[in-house]
Amino acid sequence: MQYLYQFVKRPLQWLFLGLLVLPLSYTYGQVVIKGKVTDDANQPMAGVAVFEKGSTNGTSTSGSGDYAITVSGEKAVLVFSFIGYNPEEITVGNRTQINASLVPDIKSLSEVVVVGYGAQRRAEVTGSVASVKSTDITQTPVTNVAQGLQARVAGVQITQNSSAPGGNISVRVRGTNSINGTSEPLYVIDGIQISNGGGVNDVSPLSTISPNDIESVEVLKDASSTAIYGARGANGVVIITTKRGKAGATRFTYDGYYGIQNVTKKLDMLNAVEFAKLENEIYKTNVYDNPESLDKGVDWQDLIFRQAPIQSHQLSVNGGNEKTQFLLSANYFNQEGVVLNSSFDRYSLRLNLDHTLNDRFKVGTSIFGSYSVNNRIRTGESSIDNPVVTNSMVGAALGAPPTLQPYRPDGTLFPFADQFNGRYREVVNPLGFANILDRSGTIRTLVNLYAEAQIVKGLTYRATFNVDLSDGARDYYSPIFIVAERDRNATTGFGGKYAERSTTLLHESILTYSKTIAQHHSLKVTGVLASQSNNYTNSTAEAFGFPNDVTLNEALGFAPPANRNTNSFRNRERLDSYMARINYGFKSKYFLDLTARYDGASKFGENNKYGFFPGVSAGWRIGEEGFMKTIPFVSDLKLRASYGSTGNAGAIGPYGSLALFNQSSGYSYNNQPPSVGIAPVRIPNKNLRWERSIQADIGLDIGLFNNRLNLVVDYYNKRTKDLLFVKNLPLSSGYGTYTGNFAEIENKGIELAADARILDGELSWNVNANITFNRNKLISLVDNQQEFIVNNYSIIQVGQPLGIFRTFLFDGIYQTGETVLPGSDSRVGGVKVKDLNNDGQITGADQAITGSANPNFIFGFSTNLKYKNFTLDAFFSGVQGNQVFNLARYSFENPLGQRNLLAGTANRWSPENPSNEYTNGFQGGRIPISNRFMEDGSYIRCKNLTLGYNFSKIKGMSAARVYISANNLFTLTKYTGYDPEVNTFGNSNVQVGVDNGVYPLARSILGGVQLTF
Repeated sequence: MQYLYQFVKRPLQWLFLGLLVLPLSYTYGQVVIKGKVTDDANQPMAGVAVFEKGSTNGTSTSGSGDYAITVSGEKAVLVFSFIGYNPEEITVGNRTQINASLVPDIKSLSEVVVVGYGAQRRAEVTGSVASVKSTDITQTPVTNVAQGLQARVAGVQITQNSSAPGGNISVRVRGTNSINGTSEPLYVIDGIQISNGGGVNDVSPLSTISPNDIESVEVLKDASSTAIYGARGANGVVIITTKRGKAGATRFTYDGYYGIQNVTKKLDMLNAVEFAKLENEIYKTNVYDNPESLDKGVDWQDLIFRQAPIQSHQLSVNGGNEKTQFLLSANYFNQEGVVLNSSFDRYSLRLNLDHTLNDRFKVGTSIFGSYSVNNRIRTGESSIDNPVVTNSMVGAALGAPPTLQPYRPDGTLFPFADQFNGRYREVVNPLGFANILDRSGTIRTLVNLYAEAQIVKGLTYRATFNVDLSDGARDYYSPIFIVAERDRNATTGFGGKYAERSTTLLHESILTYSKTIAQHHSLKVTGVLASQSNNYTNSTAEAFGFPNDVTLNEALGFAPPANRNTNSFRNRERLDSYMARINYGFKSKYFLDLTARYDGASKFGENNKYGFFPGVSAGWRIGEEGFMKTIPFVSDLKLRASYGSTGNAGAIGPYGSLALFNQSSGYSYNNQPPSVGIAPVRIPNKNLRWERSIQADIGLDIGLFNNRLNLVVDYYNKRTKDLLFVKNLPLSSGYGTYTGNFAEIENKGIELAADARILDGELSWNVNANITFNRNKLISLVDNQQEFIVNNYSIIQVGQPLGIFRTFLFDGIYQTGETVLPGSDSRVGGVKVKDLNNDGQITGADQAITGSANPNFIFGFSTNLKYKNFTLDAFFSGVQGNQVFNLARYSFENPLGQRNLLAGTANRWSPENPSNEYTNGFQGGRIPISNRFMEDGSYIRCKNLTLGYNFSKIKGMSAARVYISANNLFTLTKYTGYDPEVNTFGNSNVQVGVDNGVYPLARSILGGVQLTF
């Protein structure tokens, strides 16, 4: 074992370099230096890197701390370095024996991890907490922090539902935890709590915050670490700490990049000749007299896709003295979409200020303001078949007949219904979507004020006052001119104005007591009293039937009075909380953490206003025990275990437990306008309570070969009970359904994370990797119900994970002479599906579970190389074993007429071409939903490749770096759509892994510069 340790711990670079320089080892002027390296306790240090400064000549110390190295001469400088210790430089001179003593780097050995309402040294952490550096988050050009976390944290699955600028994302920490509620984690930014959500066409709320302001991110995953957030911790917690000022000289920093984006993929569609032949076949007439004369026709994807710029510019000022530190930053981010008329702009300002009044009092603030503008185009329809080409710009481009023209001879838009004698009225000119105004502007303000006082030694009180203000305004106008002249009427032209405001106020009083008792006992007690209120309002004004497009949506009063509509909405909720936490340590080897939180929420039932959420965790640093000293290759070893309960307050709305009344459509009497009334629509539930997750976790932190290789392993088992679900009621009750806490779900899995320092010195190489195996399973539904049909291809079923698909099984094409089974709604040349129960007919009983959107595992890998001033970084991500239901492919393999199809359908069935894959054309028909459209969603993606150069000395600058970066460079996948990382239904828990023509992925090449003055 000792021999293995001595072999593995030495960097391989020295072996290769030694072979290269062996012939020169007796060159004139070279000196052999020997010595020993010890720590501050005079103990020998193994594995210390020893190299000659300014060269690649180096070695490392043996198990006894000894080394030997041949240097160039007396002027050579030896550099001694080891992780966790300050490096030492010694000039050789006329010596041949040089001993070195390294001093611990206290900051490195005492790395601080933010755990909410305080911080802990990494060695003391007993829960499952992962940290991500700001440089990793901003390595790729992301619009929000969650995108930067993708594939960097074990146990966290992040899906870019739409690749539109500022597009929607979904984040799952250790699986999906709810059916009808949210499964998104809680985000805490400098103490301010925010949530992410929305549909596939919505901008993520996280996109309003600049990732460049972030210092570090901690992800709390197990119940012990998230129990401090009680009712909001069931889905995990992401703690974001922004950069703050530092005492010293004032520093100015500029960080900017500019790049170009292009779509990574186009789909092959029928050309004009092939489309014309298809139309003639479907309608059994010569719709096109001479298809061969049409050539390729119009490529509509080329018309809606474009090369688009992306850029970011951040300027920050950082400095202060011992009493006052400040950081002021300004950021501008712009991403033009690769689809016409789509873009996202963000302007942001941040001020972080800390001031020490005296030895006992400190005050400070974090103020962030942003203004973001999103120009969006509609993608990703949730309906099957026709709407994908009538309500979606990308879908319309795929389905647009290549035989039609985009513009009239005068350059104006040419609606399809005005072409070809109005034959193609069921499809729309996709360029019309580019002329629809759909712009949203959001002003976001986050303010954190704090005052901190040391009451007595070890006892600190901190009061924080947090404000989160969001004002949004959306302008929408669909103009008259994009509608064909023959289809225009008194209702053509639609405009709207939409406004919303969200105000969150949070006060927290935090009392912390820390004390070391008799040298070996450390105690820290934290108490929190918090009160939070959320207020939300929105208003809507809509109108249609405008006389012209001159005023767009700025004069809704121009529409006839009968064509105007207004509406408004308001809600309010409150959460009061009490939290206590005890952290105890003994001899820096044994740790115990106890946490309890008591939350009361206004929105829960009268009988369940409060919930109690406890957590306990323990840690044992086995590596500090005496018997471990005999195993030299193990540098650190810590065993962790935790158990606790957390809640999901985001499962219901503010008035979910109350009886609900809504405006009825009214009745019309004597030909008078309908009278508006109020009718009950929901029965109250006084017992409505929290969705509660109970989770056990056991983990192991391992450091090997003087911490050159570090491993983190976690196993978890999480059960979420009292899930909100809908129970059907008898019609005699007067209500259709009743919402209560009826269901239960389980997530369990294994997380592995590793980082390795392979090479040191002038040539350095570090790698990081993680992989997660999560298994999700529905345990029960209401009243022993075994399944619930979500739609005609998705179900939820007891014993299965959420996100499963149930369809018919594709069995080829009916050939000449075959008997067409009753119920199949097919014909010779049509799709055949399997008769699973062998009853001689096709019914719903012949459907089967054909796929799951849940991957077998997810992973991430990064590598960082540095040689002299050059850096080369690469980052990969991927998922394996999941299925994607390609609903868009279903639409564009369905030959029902009037729209284009995928190129493969040119090989469709005919008596002369008995294809067993593609059905023949048939007017207005529908093919069955089958597993033919279930595709492997596995992929490996090179998310980033960056080459950088750090300048050594530039007059007037303390640091300067330039780089070129390629993002989404390539994706290895079998998926036939635009991108396997997709979900049309946004943050849905049960409709997952569905592709109905969402915004395609973009590849970007950009150059950047980072300067510090």
